[in-house]
Amino acid sequence: MNASDDPRWAESGAASATEYASWARHICGMACTKMLLEDLRGERRSLFELLTQCREAGGYVITEEGIKGLYYRPLVQLLREWHQLDAEVIEHVDTGHFLQWLGEGHRIIASVHPSIRTPELSPPHRGGHLVYLFGLDGRRRLRFHNPSGLSGTSQADARLEPADFERFFAGRGILVRSHQPRR
Repeated sequence: MNASDDPRWAESGAASATEYASWARHICGMACTKMLLEDLRGERRSLFELLTQCREAGGYVITEEGIKGLYYRPLVQLLREWHQLDAEVIEHVDTGHFLQWLGEGHRIIASVHPSIRTPELSPPHRGGHLVYLFGLDGRRRLRFHNPSGLSGTSQADARLEPADFERFFAGRGILVRSHQPRR
């Protein structure tokens, strides 16, 4: 489906279906940020409200070639200053770190290949898309929401073994430390 034909585009906070379509391939990070804020703070924000804030912070840049970003450092600054969250850019990490962080109740926005929506396939490379990790299940599989996942299978509360997730993971993202009691 073409993004401009998405019947739920207005829920994003975009001014028009055309505006939504022009940003649809670039807002997985804002979808993850929206989920993070709802999860940790109970804050409900539209994608385009967050997008506007992130653009103001320098997280996206529009050039003649198109939309550039999401740049992690401006998003981290936004999370710290506007939302009072303890956030940091993470680089050169593996999913072993995730087990510790998620076990401690922290959250992660991780760079993965978009084909993580069909994890039985091998990705051509790593990175290019963002997912929101929020916990571990009883088998110590990573639990995450994928903004472009397949409904009913790999979108909400998707679960993967760390080794399977690692095939898609680019080794970078954003760690948000939770200083709240675990639920």
